[in-house]
Amino acid sequence: KMKDDILRAIASVLADTKNEQYKVQITVTDNTHNVDGIKEALATQFPMVKYFDNGGNIGFGAGNNVGFKATPARYYFALNRDTIIPENTRVIGRMIEFMDAHPRVGAMGPKLLNMDDTVQSSCYRFDLKSILIKPLKQLQWDKKYAWVRRTLKRLHMEDFDHNSTRPVDWVLGAALVVRHEVTQEIGWFDERYLAYLEDCDWCHTMWEHGWPVYYVHDIIIKHTHIRASAKVPGVWRALVRNKTARIHLNSWCKYLWKWRGNHKYYAPIA
Repeated sequence: KMKDDILRAIASVLADTKNEQYKVQITVTDNTHNVDGIKEALATQFPMVKYFDNGGNIGFGAGNNVGFKATPARYYFALNRDTIIPENTRVIGRMIEFMDAHPRVGAMGPKLLNMDDTVQSSCYRFDLKSILIKPLKQLQWDKKYAWVRRTLKRLHMEDFDHNSTRPVDWVLGAALVVRHEVTQEIGWFDERYLAYLEDCDWCHTMWEHGWPVYYVHDIIIKHTHIRASAKVPGVWRALVRNKTARIHLNSWCKYLWKWRGNHKYYAPIA
């Protein structure tokens, strides 16, 4: 239901890759059964884009998997619809060059900026204590309680200035590049998650199979980052009135159960 965002994101990708030597295939997978006419808009404005109607909300990971599997490639780039690639920055070309230069890196995520150019949290630690209280952020408890803020700072790597490229435990799925060989070895997004933490889970699996994940500070994408699961404050009101908050909690439970007994850091802690 975000046709305008999608069209704007596609335009920025096409502008970014206009003069590149690399062949890029853009794919849109639709979890809303074309309720806003995105299929017709794409056919008119961007006929080179592949479009898939998933017939309903099959989930973030499953939706991305549909797009990935549609076109075999050296690299797969999951990109949220609420993103903009800044002009004249060669984001996608430089992503490919980084991955080509580091053949043992399984995935990378760029620096994400808010629309006001402030740095957005996009790389994280597998910190069990902070993951355990992660739902409290969706309930906005980090705005009320200092102990929640302190704990979540470690999860969000707020002690890291985000101006250096380094291995990290996991990167946000809003802009995530994954190597083909990784998908051949470990598969795609785990489709048991309807939404949230499927990026954390995928990166966790990569590290378990010896594929490091990197945050690359000098490749930049702007991201609106709408936190739909945090729109309704309060525990019970959020769970009753906010379906997205319930989905987030469900994914949190699935992640903790799947990785029970296997919570550890992979990237250097410092």
